[in-house]
Amino acid sequence: MNEMIAPLTAFWQRIPKAVLFGIAILLQCALLVLMVADRMQILRNGVEVTLQTQPVDPRDLLRGDYVVLRYDISQVPAGALKGKVADARHPIVFVKLAPNAGGVYQAVSVHAEPVPVTAPEVLIRGRVGNYGGSCGDDRRRFCDNLPIKYGLESYFVPEGEGKKLEDARNQQKLRIVAAVLPSGRAAIKRLLLDGEPVYEEPLY
Repeated sequence: MNEMIAPLTAFWQRIPKAVLFGIAILLQCALLVLMVADRMQILRNGVEVTLQTQPVDPRDLLRGDYVVLRYDISQVPAGALKGKVADARHPIVFVKLAPNAGGVYQAVSVHAEPVPVTAPEVLIRGRVGNYGGSCGDDRRRFCDNLPIKYGLESYFVPEGEGKKLEDARNQQKLRIVAAVLPSGRAAIKRLLLDGEPVYEEPLY
């Protein structure tokens, strides 16, 4: 093994540090481009769903200029998953959503695997808290109600705008429109204040 490692070590030592630094910068840029492209795909191709935010207390003072968000779908009845053993510390689940009479999407059911949906239903992917809520004697079973995060729990806003949106959130006047892909991945597309758009994510 050492005979194989020694030539590689010598090879890397011969490369100028400036070149290695340049390679590291290029890799970081490539990763950033991939992340932006992935988000663009969600925003361009995802089905739009409107979600109602819920009050958050206490206010998270460490977040700077972005709003902490919680939704009606942040806590979902476990249904058929209740009492089953979670397969991971933070298991992935798929929540079926459907719009109510007001057009706001609400949770219909939660599943450990993707299930078929029929429009206007959508399937959104999320992660449950510790071992499905840490129920049962082994603390690894799904609880009656599951705390779920979807990657939609924060939104950056211009400096000084966060307080206004947090007040609207706590008065339940703030909604978000998310784009959801068939895979269940989602991203925030726009914010609605009293039903009117106030912030919209660019598609580029």
